[in-house]
Amino acid sequence: MQEGSFRCDANVSVRRPGEALGTRCELKNLNSFRFMERAIEYEARRQIELLEDGGRIEQETRLYDPERDETRSMRTKEEAHDYRYFPDPDLLPLVVREDDIARIRAALPELPEARRARFAREYGLSDYDARALTASRASADYYEALVRASGADAKLCANWQIGELAAALNRDERDISESRISPDALGWIVNQLAQGALTGKMAKRVFEASWAEGIAPQTVVEREGLKPISDSAAVEKLVDEVLAANARQVADYRAGKERAFNSLVGQVMKASGGKANPAQVNEILRRKLAR
Repeated sequence: MQEGSFRCDANVSVRRPGEALGTRCELKNLNSFRFMERAIEYEARRQIELLEDGGRIEQETRLYDPERDETRSMRTKEEAHDYRYFPDPDLLPLVVREDDIARIRAALPELPEARRARFAREYGLSDYDARALTASRASADYYEALVRASGADAKLCANWQIGELAAALNRDERDISESRISPDALGWIVNQLAQGALTGKMAKRVFEASWAEGIAPQTVVEREGLKPISDSAAVEKLVDEVLAANARQVADYRAGKERAFNSLVGQVMKASGGKANPAQVNEILRRKLAR
C-alpha cells in the first residue's frame, strides 16, 4: 500500500442454509476493490450453478480475468493446509440482520455524492464548484456555515472559499479544519463586500490581515479605516481630476479604443486608494466621457 499498489486474495465458498460449509476456492492476486467485488460475485454464482447442476466443487486456486469478467482455474490443492489456512477457534459466526443494516444506514451522515448533488441544486452551483466544496466533509461543513454566516449569494461564498481561502490554506499547508479564519469571520467579510461596505480590494486586504495576524476582520477595518468612498460628489471630483490629467487616453476612448476606458477606471481607483466603488466609477466615467 505504501507504493500505491493493492493486491489481495479472497476465499469463496457457498452452502445451502443449514448445511455444512462448502468447498473453498481461492481467488488470487486481485488488484482493486472493484475487481475483488466482481470476482467474488462471479465465483459465488459459478459455484451455485455447478452445485445445482449436480456437479462438485474442486478445492483450487483460481485467477480472475477482468476483461471477460470470469474466474479460471490455475491449480488444484487437496487439503486446507496446502493453503497454510486454519480456522480461528476464537472467531464466532457473524450474523448481520436487516434491522442492524437499517439502524446503521439511518445513522450515516449525508454521503459525498448526495451532498454534491444537493449543493448544485440548492445553491445553484456549477458541478466544478460543488465537487471542490465537497472534496472533504470538513470543506462542505465550512461552506454551509459560511453561507449561513454571510447571508450573501451562495456563488460569492463559493468563490471566496475556492479562491482566497483555498490559496491561503495551500500556501500554509493547512487543512480547512485548521483555517485561521472561521466561517463566521469570512462570512462577515463576504457580507460587507456584498452590501458595498467594502470594495473587492478592501475585502482582500481585510482577509489577508485577519489570516496573517489571527484577528477579527472588524478589527482590521476599524484599525485601517477601510471604508469605501460612497459620496458621489467625491467620486466625481476624482474622475474629473483623472480626466484632466489623461487627455490622451480620453481622446483614445472617444476614438473607439475601449481599452483606454479600463485604464481610466484603474487611474480613478488608484487615486481613491482602492476605496471607490468600481460600479460607481464606471457609471460616472461613461457619463462624463459621453459629453
